[in-house]
Amino acid sequence: MTEADPLARLRRRATWRRAAHLLAEFRYEQPDPARFYTALARDTADLLADLYGDVCDRDLNGGDLEGTIVLDVGGGPGYFADEFARRGAHYYSVEPDPSEMHAAGLPQRSSVRGSGTALPFATDSVDICFSSNVAEHIAAPWRMGEEMLRVTRPGGLVVYSYTLWYGPFGGHEMGLTHYLGGARAARWYTRRHGHPPKNLYGTSLFALTATDGLRWARRAEAAGAGRLVAALPRYLPARLWPIMRIPLLREVLGSNLMLVFVAAEPPVRHSSAGRCRWWCDGPRSRRE
Repeated sequence: MTEADPLARLRRRATWRRAAHLLAEFRYEQPDPARFYTALARDTADLLADLYGDVCDRDLNGGDLEGTIVLDVGGGPGYFADEFARRGAHYYSVEPDPSEMHAAGLPQRSSVRGSGTALPFATDSVDICFSSNVAEHIAAPWRMGEEMLRVTRPGGLVVYSYTLWYGPFGGHEMGLTHYLGGARAARWYTRRHGHPPKNLYGTSLFALTATDGLRWARRAEAAGAGRLVAALPRYLPARLWPIMRIPLLREVLGSNLMLVFVAAEPPVRHSSAGRCRWWCDGPRSRRE
């Protein structure tokens, strides 16, 4: 690990310009999903390369992921596959829904149909495991997190990010009406569009908070499944990372929580500079 700052490269990348670019691309999620998800795939690959290099202390050549085994849990139609192949990674995705898997008509050369809560991969079999904006769509998100930690090799990287319910995008296609209740928002959407939303509250969309994720992360760390390195608002500039320390503010302004783990690594003693600085919502963990 980089002693001075285990998030050094990601901190340099997390600029206001990056945040503005991703927000601008989000407008195309519905009308032009290929454009949006291609931009998101590029950003995700950059993010994982930064973290794998700094947090896991791997020597990467120019940000590529040559030779690494990367597992994308909830990979959907497969928009990320080409970007990771370009970086030299051995990319695999897991997706339980065949209609979602084939929605874009892309070739599924490295996709596996399976559940995130029972990953069809051996223990300690991948170098990097990540899930992007999937946890809020399943009823047992922490079981999926446990599975991601299980399949990742000791010292490997696990990145688990999801949309926060009380953030502006928590209602997904239902817009900001979710602030008046998920069930009510779904009824209004159905009445307005003549069909229920794809992300139906209580069935395929659940109210996950940052506090939920932080509590699970501490339990996972206490159980020895991995070491929590950071909990960040994924899409925000580095200057705004400290909002994850503020209980109510992080739920609304954080938008997306990203939990960063080093998998199954035994506890180590290191300087305070290398400790997780951005996940606390109260007292430090007992180990600290």
